[in-house]
Amino acid sequence: MIEWLGLLAGCLTTISFLPQVLRVWRTRSVDDISLGMYLLFVAGVALWLTYGLLSHALPVIVANGVTLVLSGSVLAMKLRYRRRG
Repeated sequence: MIEWLGLLAGCLTTISFLPQVLRVWRTRSVDDISLGMYLLFVAGVALWLTYGLLSHALPVIVANGVTLVLSGSVLAMKLRYRRRG
């Protein structure tokens, strides 16, 4: 039961990034996205994923694996589409 609770919590917090990913992908607008926040967040999620892998914690692995892909996508688009000036 506890593992299912963790999986549900991970799913909800993970899919919360999907609207941001889709919006940036469609509009190519990243002006209001904080580069510093996403750099720190992606690094933190990568560390959580590593922790989950080392501790064999399935909810942590699944949630942070998907979150890393989604938040990493926003970070990559921020770096690609930001205004140079």
